[in-house]
Amino acid sequence: QVQLVESGGGLVQAGGSLRLSCVASGRPFSSYTMGWFRQAPGKEREFVAAIARSGSTFYADSVKGRFTISRDNAKNTVVLQMNSLKPEDTAVYYCAATNKGRYYYTASKDKSEYDYWGQGTQVTVSS
Repeated sequence: QVQLVESGGGLVQAGGSLRLSCVASGRPFSSYTMGWFRQAPGKEREFVAAIARSGSTFYADSVKGRFTISRDNAKNTVVLQMNSLKPEDTAVYYCAATNKGRYYYTASKDKSEYDYWGQGTQVTVSS
């Protein structure tokens, strides 16, 4: 079992930056593949980025080159650095975790593969 708490959301102008953090408690953080998802009003929750236990990173095409995911196992933290934000990035952002054995070198973009979720943090980008 792991508990996830996100922080760092807020209101920013288009072109600006935000840094989201997710702190995990419970089982050893290094045993989890971590992901970020987002959900805009009236839309499905969608994949944003993930970092495997090996450290490999994966991104949705819509954020590639603008967002960076990283992890600090010593601090039980995963960070999503978001640059060049656009109004279409507006959503509630969720941190997620899975410790399924097959996700050491890879990570899933399917939200159903993640077993643990944070409460979400709102990101609003104004035009």
